[in-house]
Amino acid sequence: MSMYTLLRSSCKRPPTQEEIEESLAGNLCRCTGYRPIVDAFRVFAKSDSAVYHDDSALAAGASPVKNVSANGTGFICPSTGKPCDCGKADTEKGNEVNKNDHIHKGLTKRSDSSGELIYPPELLTRKAPALRLKGFNGMMWYRPLRLQDLLDLKFENPEAKLVVGNTEVGIETRFKNVNYPVVIAATHVPELNATTIKDDGIEIGSSVTLAKVLEVIRECVKQREPHEVSACLALMEQLKWFAGTQIRNVASVGGNICTASPISDLNPLWMAARATFTLMDHTGTLRTVQAKDFFIGYRKVAMKKTEVLTSVFLPWTRRHEYVKEFKQAHRRDDDIALVNAGMRVLLSKLHGTWMISEASLAFGGVAPVSLSAPTTETFLKGKPWNQLTLEGALIKLREEVLIADNAPGGMVEFRRSLMLSFLFKFFVHTTYKLESEANLVHDLPETYRSAAIPFQREPSRGLQYFKPVVNGTAVGLPLMHTSARLQVSGEAEYVDDLNLPPNCLHAALVLSSRPHARIISIDATEAQSIPGFEGLFTVKDVPGRNDIGAVVYDEELFVSEVVTCVGQAIGIVVATTYEAAKAASKKVKIEYEDLPPILSIQQALEANSFLPGTERLLEKGNVPECFESGICDHVIEGTVRVGGQEHFYLEPNASIVWTADGGNEVVMLSSTQAPQKHQKYVAHVLGLPMHKVVCKTKRIGGGFGGKETKSAFLAAAASVPAYLLKQPVRLVLERDVDMAITGERHAFLGKYKVGFSKEGKVLALDLKIYNNGGNSLDLSHSVLERAMFNSDNVYEIPNVRVFGRVCYTNLPSNTAFRGFGAPQAMIIAENWIERIACVVKRSPIEIREMNFQKEGCELHYGQKLELSRLDAVWDSLKMSSEYLKRFSEIDNFNSLHRWKKRGLGMIPTKFGISFTTKLLNQAGALVQVYTDGTVLVTHGGVEMGQGLHTKVAQIAATAFDIPMSSVFISETSTDKVPNASPTAASASSDMYGAAVLDACEQLKKRMEPISSKKAYSSFAELVNACYIERIDLSAHGFYITPDIGFDWQVGKGRPFNYFTFGAACAEVEVDCLTGDFYLRRADICMDLGSSLNPAIDIGQVEGAFVQGLGWVALEELKWGDPAHPWVKPGHLFTQGPGTYKLPTVNDIPVDFRVSLLEDAPNPRAIHSSKAVGEPPLFLAASAFFAIKEAISAARREVGLDKWFVLDSPATPERIRLACSDQFTKHFINEDFIPKLSI
Repeated sequence: MSMYTLLRSSCKRPPTQEEIEESLAGNLCRCTGYRPIVDAFRVFAKSDSAVYHDDSALAAGASPVKNVSANGTGFICPSTGKPCDCGKADTEKGNEVNKNDHIHKGLTKRSDSSGELIYPPELLTRKAPALRLKGFNGMMWYRPLRLQDLLDLKFENPEAKLVVGNTEVGIETRFKNVNYPVVIAATHVPELNATTIKDDGIEIGSSVTLAKVLEVIRECVKQREPHEVSACLALMEQLKWFAGTQIRNVASVGGNICTASPISDLNPLWMAARATFTLMDHTGTLRTVQAKDFFIGYRKVAMKKTEVLTSVFLPWTRRHEYVKEFKQAHRRDDDIALVNAGMRVLLSKLHGTWMISEASLAFGGVAPVSLSAPTTETFLKGKPWNQLTLEGALIKLREEVLIADNAPGGMVEFRRSLMLSFLFKFFVHTTYKLESEANLVHDLPETYRSAAIPFQREPSRGLQYFKPVVNGTAVGLPLMHTSARLQVSGEAEYVDDLNLPPNCLHAALVLSSRPHARIISIDATEAQSIPGFEGLFTVKDVPGRNDIGAVVYDEELFVSEVVTCVGQAIGIVVATTYEAAKAASKKVKIEYEDLPPILSIQQALEANSFLPGTERLLEKGNVPECFESGICDHVIEGTVRVGGQEHFYLEPNASIVWTADGGNEVVMLSSTQAPQKHQKYVAHVLGLPMHKVVCKTKRIGGGFGGKETKSAFLAAAASVPAYLLKQPVRLVLERDVDMAITGERHAFLGKYKVGFSKEGKVLALDLKIYNNGGNSLDLSHSVLERAMFNSDNVYEIPNVRVFGRVCYTNLPSNTAFRGFGAPQAMIIAENWIERIACVVKRSPIEIREMNFQKEGCELHYGQKLELSRLDAVWDSLKMSSEYLKRFSEIDNFNSLHRWKKRGLGMIPTKFGISFTTKLLNQAGALVQVYTDGTVLVTHGGVEMGQGLHTKVAQIAATAFDIPMSSVFISETSTDKVPNASPTAASASSDMYGAAVLDACEQLKKRMEPISSKKAYSSFAELVNACYIERIDLSAHGFYITPDIGFDWQVGKGRPFNYFTFGAACAEVEVDCLTGDFYLRRADICMDLGSSLNPAIDIGQVEGAFVQGLGWVALEELKWGDPAHPWVKPGHLFTQGPGTYKLPTVNDIPVDFRVSLLEDAPNPRAIHSSKAVGEPPLFLAASAFFAIKEAISAARREVGLDKWFVLDSPATPERIRLACSDQFTKHFINEDFIPKLSI
């Protein structure tokens, strides 16, 4: 939709690649890696618009209409729906049209004689009426058409809320439960939508959208003298990073101003640029207020309740007047600021010296209101423009703008340092402007110029290298995902898209609001008064058992007495509409008696709070003896903290449950990776045998482990009212609720002691690791075990001791996430590898290569390394990534740039494939052949976008030597394939593919007596012949992973069937003054055996890498814990995309290269392939260590070359504060470690 809008928004020319990526920046889809989306849309960046316009008509089956319109061209503009000349220019120039460059022929459908799917012209010409609408609970909505009518309405309703784009009011009403009885839409008042270019500046109506403001300012920059538009340029740059295109298209300038957000990106600029605001009341009285005087308190402005902001006036800048914008956020694109600023200075030359005539400094994110710094401004006025003045201003600013230690939002040290960094950047920027415009002679080092270089990102590009190993009709071919067309067109159906059964009720959970408390009472009186309320169901209503759990029954479906985390289900409300259910759930009153909570790993360690029976130990060699023997030249000890991660699947958890046959059976449609788990939970809580409960899953919109176990209790909760009322019940979680209650990737704490030689050879590792399990076991023990297996990554260590335990805390139980504990353990390992390099003064890559595991070595859990491809992928990547050459280039870059630094990181990985719980390594499938020669396959795996069904269909097609079109996989259902293991552990293609192949081989064996008699012209003919001979054409296939098993009693065994290897090289550039970074290039080489489908596998690699990039650098969970006292205890602060930041399209590597290792068959999996889902995720750690390398370069500038701690994720806060310099030293020491929820 974003791309379609971009294409329709301008008919003059095709979009540029930059515009395409900018239009996609507001869309979140990290699991794709974005690269294929960008590549697909790049086709629209053409130089000849006629190609697009004319060919779309042909694609729709029509011919472009010629010479029928008033303009003589017959062209219908796709933007306006009216005849115009926008498609004429290229035709007149006589440009040749390359028919091979046409866009995808399936884009448009016939909608008019031209074939264009256009915006309906009648909607453009329709005259909008004034509106007066009555809403829920007496709410009134007005849409006046005249300014006077709007002013009269505001006078009559002084508390009324004005709205244009609903970008702020919508959030307040939806998520903050704010109620506005009267809302006035200011969208259709002409005076408020006008922009006027005047001799002394621009006047912008308050209802003008930010997108329109950007458009107008761009024109001004083109038409006015350069010295007049300094403020315009600053606004342009700030608007570029203001939200996303979709928001800017509807949000108004007046709405942003009057919201008076303390982190508004624009208000500090209005203040600094001498803007004025015009206010009007119902009498027509006008009042002008300076922007710097308008913001008087937290979301309070100097405007009477009966006044309306009508316009903003931005004056042109004068000669040698410079305005500059600044902003730092968690993420560059589409993110709210942590700190922003607008700065202005007017300089004049006096006796050969440039003096400061005027200065304005305004900040956001440092106080409850957008804040000026008048003391610092006064200090600057009349001073010479030099470094001495800057140093004095920095002192004044530090003293004037104070951020309290307990300020909401935290990160106070970071925010304090940013103010100084911004002022320094402004000084450098202005100095170099004066240098170019007025030949200023200054004493800034040339390396300081990097502080003033604006961020510029080239359009993304990618390369994919693979050599298909084709087997039969389908296996090995890079085929498209079988449901791709449905998904990109929006026609693919997910649970919430399905038509609801008759009389379906809607459900909402009643959740605990305390981390640890005893329930005193539950009162549903107010809830019962909500129209449509049908019932509240709690523990007393559960027909069967209330105890549930993924491995052990240590959870409750509905809390009986004591809540142990915020977000625990106390009950479920059902009503005739979702709105009623949600409203009723919030009306249930619960009285608590608070109990002391444990909210972090550190608190759990201090309180000795662990989940019972989770202690584990793995040993190899003799660690104590090694340390005591003195053979270690060096011994280091340290702690590594690794943050968690939210799954953020695009489809939230959803289930529809109903009864059948008079309530004797239960059926559910669920978004789950484990339908069998849903079946089991529901049967358990309803007291039914499993054969009377069926769970079906068509496809799910992402899972990443988050829907392996945590989705099951939601289906069970919905099943209780469905079973008791004998009515269907729909339960779909909203995003904020899903994030808050369903668990995350485990945070880890690792304590290591490593002994090594003076050359860097590792001799001993003593490691203690703890993960934050939350308030129940779930899969935390298995996650811990996987982490312990992976604690060596790829390094051979003669003496190893790994001890682990699962911490019990009063947070929602954490669960499976792509990698399942392995990435956390491996990043701990890479930390001590890097530290060894620091100690022995060698490069990390040398230390890695020196300690690589070799073929046949015994790992610390007893398994021997067989068919290792580690050296092959490493050497291949090292050569293809030009590592040594780029390392030298980066050294040179860093020597020339003081405030921008680059780093290069190269990381290997080894990931064992199998469930570490042996019983899960089994799979079943049902293959049915029909007399027309088509094949229906059903297996126990779930399609969640990863291409499992596509690969399985390829296996079946090759087995029968038939085309892919003859194979179909409809859904996963517990009544077709019983007792299926979850779709997890990266093993589904291996297991379910093998089970399908087993069934196919059975069928082929049955058909062989018939096929051997004669040559049949087609598979369909053969099938019919078999049918006539009464041969069974349905087969159940089964597969178990062979030769695996592990005994924790002795700590030895073979937990994995084989290993997938990979390596990645990443190059980053860091802004040392703000902590901002971008990924310049990433090269990946993966060992995937003989890939079943290289196209899908490369997509998985790219998606895993970008998801991993979020984990190591962007996505930070913040809980109400000792590290974040400004958050309510036990509550998740980062409870939606507004505060939790996923990578966007502009966070992926600018240059993204993926290759699959050639000629590396794997004899231990189907068709010599290897698993791909989880192994590549950890390779994003290459970006993390590249960032750390860049920080090291910055620290060396101030004489700091010793080891320093950088926790994961490496957010801008952690990067900036690690780049210790003259600005940070006033707030922190060089070893400061920012707070982290673990």
